[in-house]
This record gives sequence, C-alpha cells and structure tokens, in this order.
Amino acid sequence: MKTHMNDEQIQTMDQIRAFLAGSEAMEFSVEGTAARYGWIAATLVKFGYWTCSKHKKGLLRCYLGKITGYSRAQIARLIADYRRRGRLGRRQRPRSRFSKRYTAADIRLLAHTDEVHGTLSGPTTKKILEREFEVYAHSAYERLAGISVAHVYNLRKGVVYRQRHQQWTKTAPVQVRIGERRKPDPQGRPGYLRIDSVHQGDLDGLKGLYHLNAVDEVTQFEIVATVERIAEAFLLPVLQALLDAFPFVIRGFHSDNGGEYVNKQVAALLNKLLIEFTKSRSRRTNDNALVEGKNGAVVRKHLGYAHIPQTYATEVNAFNQRYLNPYLNFHRPCFFPETIVDAKGKQRKRYPYDRMMTPYDKLKSLPNAEHFLKPGLTFE
Repeated sequence: MKTHMNDEQIQTMDQIRAFLAGSEAMEFSVEGTAARYGWIAATLVKFGYWTCSKHKKGLLRCYLGKITGYSRAQIARLIADYRRRGRLGRRQRPRSRFSKRYTAADIRLLAHTDEVHGTLSGPTTKKILEREFEVYAHSAYERLAGISVAHVYNLRKGVVYRQRHQQWTKTAPVQVRIGERRKPDPQGRPGYLRIDSVHQGDLDGLKGLYHLNAVDEVTQFEIVATVERIAEAFLLPVLQALLDAFPFVIRGFHSDNGGEYVNKQVAALLNKLLIEFTKSRSRRTNDNALVEGKNGAVVRKHLGYAHIPQTYATEVNAFNQRYLNPYLNFHRPCFFPETIVDAKGKQRKRYPYDRMMTPYDKLKSLPNAEHFLKPGLTFE
C-alpha cells in the first residue's frame, strides 16, 4: 500500500519531535533518488539547519532519515555535500577518453580493402595499406598507412567494420586425442572388434534403452548387450562384461566418433586391458560397415524398432546373454567374403555359399585356432 504524506503542516521542531514520537512503528520512503535529494535540500532550507543548535540538528537528521530511509551516516554525507556544493545530485565525473585517430570512413575503407583482397593477415593488410598510399598515392589511405598490425585486428572487431564487411569461416573440426583414426588390420587374427550403439526409440519425450553391438571382424563372433543409458555409470560395467564374453583375447576396439566410446573413461578401460583403440576416419563409410550392417540384420530384426523403456534394460540384457548371443554365435550362419583381383587389378569381394558357416565354426577353422582362445578355455 502506498501512502502519500504532505509535510507542509510541519513547521517547528516541536512538531518534528511529536511526529517522530508518534510514528516509531511506521516506515516511510520517498520514491526516486532525485525526489529524495530534492526533499532533503528543501527541508534543510525550510528549517534553517545551519543556524540550529546541536540538539535541533540531531532531531532534524532523525526526521530526514525517517522519511527517506537513509542511514545516519548517509544523511550526514548529504548534508555536508549540500553545504559544500549548494545542491544535491549525482556528480558526473569526467571520463578519460582517447581521441579517435581513425574515422568511420577509414574503417569502411579498411573493410572494402579486406573485401577485395579476401581478408588477409594483419601484416599483409598493413603492407597493402602502405602501398596504396606510398606507391599508388591514394590520399584516402594516408591515415591507414601508419596503422599498426594489432590495430588492424581491433578495427575489424568494431560495429562499423562489421556493418560494411561480414566474413564467415567453416566450423573447425574438434580434435579429440583419444583413439587413432585408421582402419584396423587384424591380419586374419580374431580379437579385433567393431562396436556401435543402437537406440531403442523415443516415446512421448522419454528415451528408450540402448544396445551395444560388438562384432569380431574375422570370425563375426557377435555379442549384444543392453544398457539403460550410455552414461559412464551404466556403460562401463556392461562394456567390461561384453569384452569378457568373447572367447578369445581382445586386441583391437574400433568405433565411430560417438562420445559414448570416445571418452577418457572408455580409453582408460581399454588401456588397462592393453586393447588398441581405433576410430573411423572421415568420409570412409566402410570403416565400421560390418557392425552397422549387423545392427539392421540382427539387432533390429530380433529386437525391433519400437520403443522399449529404460527400466527394462536388465531384463533385455539377460535375454541377450541367455538366448540371443548363443544363437548368433553357434546357430546362425554368416557369409564370409572372398577377395578376387580382376584383370584391371581391382579387388572385388564375393560371398560363395560354400564359405558360409557360424562364427563358432569360423573360429575353429582358423590355423592354430586354439592359440587364440583365452587361457583355460577349450572349444569343447
């Protein structure tokens, strides 16, 4: 509630004393700094503050503080300021400003020069400006001819320059020093995995669970695991179990450039297990094509595209371990390519029927296959 007060009836110190005694439980406030200053100055003149006794001055200061809400110290400072300057108000201190050497026309001329030459480096631009004035005698470049390299960059940041000349640069690629960008070379040995994640759909803004699909490049031995989310707390334990589920020693781990795998936590896990970490190269779609093909032919075929809530991750992962993974590795035949070099020297891959076998059979068919198994594990 706003209360408007008219103090014209208060003319004597006795009235001020009575007002203060009767308004102890009330608070007053004059809105606006300018209005407070004006009222304080008028009140000081009205009661002749500088001719009053010490007791009356103290009474008047209490009155000023009650109405304005200022502290005793602030009231004392304002009174001293009014006595010294003859008025109250904010003092505007003069600011130190450097004089401008280059005008708006000079900046527009710099922008035009950059537009013509393609926005070169600062030293190159400075040399061009000097030559425009000294060699070609263009008087418009007289001030710009003496500009420093650093100030070229300063003027380019200004509003006048950007209104005259806009430049766009391509997005710089993010350099993540985790993993090596190259295609792994297993040289016929099992243990080089291709891994990818498959999201099980969204529904009404709720995320579904995620599948981790890992495929060995040589034998096509495949392990599918399911996690609630691909955050560190959910991913790392399941990823460790996924690596342990393969019957042979893991030597390589290849993924795309997704952040769920290219991070310090996964890199530390692989480094502890002495597993080589590689990631796909730019514009090389075949680097991770094996596991991406399995995403559609296996994961989507058996688990579908429909949304599965994250709360069912444990049950789906148990289904993978008990039924899906044994079926994929011991009972589902896979094609294995045969590379043929044609007359022109081009390599072509063929998939003959007689080379179709299960991943388990493919592993057994490798030369010295027993040496690739983990210690204490046999084919039986």
